[in-house]
Amino acid sequence: MPITTIIPEILVFLTLLGDIFIALLIISFLIKISIIEDLKNSLKKSSLLLAFLVSLTATLGSLFYSEILGYTPCKLCWFQRIFMYPLPIIFAIALRKKDLMIRSYTLPLVIIGGLIATYHYSVQVFQFTTSCGADSGVPCNIVYSFELGYITIPMMALTAFILVVLLMYKKK
Repeated sequence: MPITTIIPEILVFLTLLGDIFIALLIISFLIKISIIEDLKNSLKKSSLLLAFLVSLTATLGSLFYSEILGYTPCKLCWFQRIFMYPLPIIFAIALRKKDLMIRSYTLPLVIIGGLIATYHYSVQVFQFTTSCGADSGVPCNIVYSFELGYITIPMMALTAFILVVLLMYKKK
């Protein structure tokens, strides 16, 4: 099986796992489930490392889609990249320095990037006709990948942004 088939499948699987985790966390806010509480407590110890891995995977995944598979990013993809690409570097520095106050300088990037990914996903799902600006040659509603009935590239980015927010939530 070629790497051009394996990597997208891995990214879809990781997105699905991330979405399941997000759903479980939302449920845990409504209903106290001991196994989820135990999972949250164990994740707090490695949340900085996990945020680094999530952001690095999202960054490398987006580069894979554009540089290996040849998908041309639209303007909204570029804006999401602007907010995702610095995160692995920031998290790596924070890991090295054991900086536990990282959320004050990562949350603005993550929230803005997440809002852009949400908008981009809605453009794709509702098939808004948009070119993302007069100088953009790639329409933002083009769907290069659609898996499991909902996973597109902007959904992958949105999942990564949400995971980083959750991992950094009340990190002290």
